[in-house]
Amino acid sequence: MNVHKDAFEHWTARDSADLYGIKDWGAGYFDINDKGELVVTAFGPKGPAVSLMEIVNGIQERGMDMPVLLRLRNILDTQIRLLHASFRKAIQQTNYTGQYRGVYPIKVNQQQQVIEEVARFGREFHHGFEAGSKAELIAAIGNMTDPDACLVCNGYKDEEFIDLGLYATKLGIKCILVVEMPGEVPVIVERSKALGIRPNIGLRMKLSTRAGGQWTDSGGDRSVFGLNTAELITIVDQIRDAGMLDCLKLLHYHIGSQIPNIRDIRAGVIEACRVYCGLVEEGAPMGYLDLGGGLAVDYDGSHTNYHASKNYTLDEYCVDIIEAVAETLNVKNIPHPNIITESGRATVAYYSVLLFNILDVTCFEPPKISPKVPEDANEMTKDLMNILGTITTKNLQECYHDAIYYRDEIRILFKNGRISLRERALAENAFWHIMVSVNKEVKRLKYIPDEFEGLDAALADIYYANFSVFQSLPDSWAIKQVFPIMPIHRLTECPTRNGIISDITCDCDGKIDKFVDLHDERRTLPLHRVNDVDEYYLGAFLVGAYQETLGDLHNLLGDTNVVNINISRETGHFEIVKELEGDTVADVLSYVEYSPKDLINSFRSIAERAIEEKKITPAERRTIVNAYENGLRGYTYFER
Repeated sequence: MNVHKDAFEHWTARDSADLYGIKDWGAGYFDINDKGELVVTAFGPKGPAVSLMEIVNGIQERGMDMPVLLRLRNILDTQIRLLHASFRKAIQQTNYTGQYRGVYPIKVNQQQQVIEEVARFGREFHHGFEAGSKAELIAAIGNMTDPDACLVCNGYKDEEFIDLGLYATKLGIKCILVVEMPGEVPVIVERSKALGIRPNIGLRMKLSTRAGGQWTDSGGDRSVFGLNTAELITIVDQIRDAGMLDCLKLLHYHIGSQIPNIRDIRAGVIEACRVYCGLVEEGAPMGYLDLGGGLAVDYDGSHTNYHASKNYTLDEYCVDIIEAVAETLNVKNIPHPNIITESGRATVAYYSVLLFNILDVTCFEPPKISPKVPEDANEMTKDLMNILGTITTKNLQECYHDAIYYRDEIRILFKNGRISLRERALAENAFWHIMVSVNKEVKRLKYIPDEFEGLDAALADIYYANFSVFQSLPDSWAIKQVFPIMPIHRLTECPTRNGIISDITCDCDGKIDKFVDLHDERRTLPLHRVNDVDEYYLGAFLVGAYQETLGDLHNLLGDTNVVNINISRETGHFEIVKELEGDTVADVLSYVEYSPKDLINSFRSIAERAIEEKKITPAERRTIVNAYENGLRGYTYFER
């Protein structure tokens, strides 16, 4: 992702596409047009391309400010279709006799619009839901209009939860209560008999198989969810004794989210199939095998088993699962089960884009320096400044290490009172001029020594962005998840700056300094120089999974504006289907137990006291109180 010197005059959209890796992580949903604008290609490369800048302009013309979370409904539709088409193809190729039934885990993004659209687009494929809490179950039941879709109930369950699941069954919903712990079985049995409703029961197994990636603790013996082998057999006996063995329909497991290696997925399937065969041999009718989640998203586009990527395609994922199940069960002559996967991340990640503007930039450009060394300067300062103008590719390392040594020694001299503040400033400026020169020469090297890897980051500009990492990209802060981030315009211009992104929170962790790269994570992002006239817009991509769910109110920055877009396949035009205004200041204050009305009354009293103390006039009071009230009604983010 290096920007070549000779590209400055001949930079094209293709150069930007290569630089930012759009073809690698974009899954065919994004491209760059001849105007240098990022476009959405929701129907593939042969379909219409809609400019994100056109969408931004349309949003702003309607009175909405940045930042905006853009939901692209067509991409959600396409992702659901691709998932089912791939499983359908794998089933046909292997003569598999069971069916595929996808379920969407509500925890991944539980916003009403998202759930409604998953239900709408998934209806023709009998795509259901997974619920892990009482609230999620209620949301799911309210959207279960297809009797052939599955509703999988995971998580801890109290009596009320179980009753709701049983009532759903009574209504004709294919609701499966998955036992996570032994204590749930007596409650399910008791409530089923009390209500006179035969339940659909599933068992969650702790597999010994462990997957690589960031969520390895989801599997293995020490997983907090699921049953070990001894517990599994005990529960089977309990269900049989209760006269409900015929209700045991499903085996569930989950070995991890964002599983990067297909071998781990296949190993988990094979072990689970052995358990499934054992349950059939115990006399349970079964019929469903729920593989949990794990289908990964290639955030960095490297197509590897790195935790932010995956080394398999969707078709390979489906074929490996279907083949593994068929081969294992055929040996035992056991009918093929219906396959369930709880693919949430892969379903909604591509669907959302965070759009934001840059408010300001701190450019790393050391002040001009005179090559003349003051006669009364310390010898260390003289030695440091003498490095200037002597740097070549042949002496890079020597100059680099010498400069660091002299800089550190000069700082000690300053602390000991042996040099002045002005001389220290001179030395620090000389040091950074040396670093800039060294960094320029480093770019000429074919192989870059390890000590220079952090130099770009040390010399990076800071781009101050109008959003909150903690609200809109919490995984970037919490687990160091990398998301593709890039400008959405000016992509026929060569980016001449390297920057990191700082949000508008007052927190040193409110920054992004790791970016996607095919070979490794980049410490800086190539960006354009920003002027005082034109807005500069960036997009963070693949943010539809978990980010809205996990966002918090750090610095009382609330939810962003949300806009749902539908693109016409025929005309290529977009329409705003639904828009939600982001949180006002009053909204977020109410979330943390303030009363906006009480705050206004209190402020009015403060302003009235200021009149009595002759600090302001009544007319000034009116202006000040109006400003306060307008502030309460305003967007929590920066407004132009």
